[in-house]
Amino acid sequence: MAQSELKRELANRHVQLIAIGGTIGTGLFLGSGKAIQQAGPSIMITYLIVGIAVFFVMRALGELLLSKAGYQSFTDIAEDYLGPRAAFITGWTYWFCWIMTAMADVIAVGVYVQYWFDIPQWVPAIACLVILLGLNLLTVKNFGELEFWFALIKVITILALIGIGVILLVMGFKTDAGSVTVRNLWEHGGVFPNGVKGFLFSFQMVVFAYVGVELVGVSAAETSNPEKNIPSAINKIPLRILFFYVGALFVLLCINPWTELNASESPFVKTFSLVGIPIAAGIINFVVLTSAASACNSGMFSTSRILYNLGKNKQASTHFSKLNKNHVPANSLFISTLVISAGALLSKLIPEQAFGIVTTISAICFIWVWGVVLVCHIKYKKTRPELQAASKFKAPLTPAINYVVLALFAAILIIMLIAEETRPALLFTPLWFVLLYILYPRPSKRVKEGSIATDIK
Repeated sequence: MAQSELKRELANRHVQLIAIGGTIGTGLFLGSGKAIQQAGPSIMITYLIVGIAVFFVMRALGELLLSKAGYQSFTDIAEDYLGPRAAFITGWTYWFCWIMTAMADVIAVGVYVQYWFDIPQWVPAIACLVILLGLNLLTVKNFGELEFWFALIKVITILALIGIGVILLVMGFKTDAGSVTVRNLWEHGGVFPNGVKGFLFSFQMVVFAYVGVELVGVSAAETSNPEKNIPSAINKIPLRILFFYVGALFVLLCINPWTELNASESPFVKTFSLVGIPIAAGIINFVVLTSAASACNSGMFSTSRILYNLGKNKQASTHFSKLNKNHVPANSLFISTLVISAGALLSKLIPEQAFGIVTTISAICFIWVWGVVLVCHIKYKKTRPELQAASKFKAPLTPAINYVVLALFAAILIIMLIAEETRPALLFTPLWFVLLYILYPRPSKRVKEGSIATDIK
């Protein structure tokens, strides 16, 4: 455990595919079934609105990360602009976000495996965690390679889905549910079949679908050329949102009337079953299984790096800041994986409700983290005009767009409070922030006098 610095082993191809993997996850492959049931075809509008908001968050994060040498994640940014207590709360909240997200992913692994085998959900969930832990303990390059191939599988799958869907659309192909046609978007109750209420209630799952997009920022400390790789990955997010989310959902809903989909199964698997290609449905189930494993892999990576930064900044035990001989924060990785395994326990205790509970808590906490990024960017523009003037990656339409996106996030939280299904999680989550506020350790005089730049180099 003698190593003290993370190693920059993530190449451009890793960063690009991590960015794509962050925008294609369990929320799309499994969670979109529930969102479609709530909103019908208007779900495409929901994905577009949240996707645009997330893009502006990412542009703000990208400008902040590149504005000052030494930033390793947005917890460092939060400390610089909002103080150590805010960094403590944000860092631990981001860790909690990814713990919840990874729990959702291991739950999804169990759901997907049941497509082939009648075994308890928690068994494949634990097996997935053990395999990923072993691979992540070796080198950060292993994480990058895993994400590269996982993301490549997801990209190829969606490309295939869209390609096949367009062919079926042109052919006017008939399934057991009717013809493949764009009329399916409005012939089954209209674009807003459940009214404005259904449209609004879909925002929670759509927010969850985008969690992980900020992973590019977390990986900054292990990126070989952040000045080039991070802007390149962030700038491609809008195209990915349009293509991988809106495009894929458009094809799905043309093939399937939205009434044929349900919340308990992947609409992607359902689509290929409906088309009459059972072997293809099995292949797609394998793909969404790898997608869940990919998202869980991202969760293990991000939670371990957040704990590493918290330990290094004296906001958690320094035990977490120690690296193994491969420059991997092994202690942080072990602890995070142990906590994530609670998702397998939830799969055993409440298999029907587990996914919905953890995705709601995750979405709420990610809104906090994204909001902190926007607030830090507002302060950055006000208090560091010299850095903003020198920036080569300026966030557009700021600071006005920051306030607009913050207002959208506030509106989504209000919607979650109104919705009966998400209300308990929303009312529970503030207790987490109160607990962190109370537990915040007052920094020592040495830490107070130091700076982020000198602590992190």
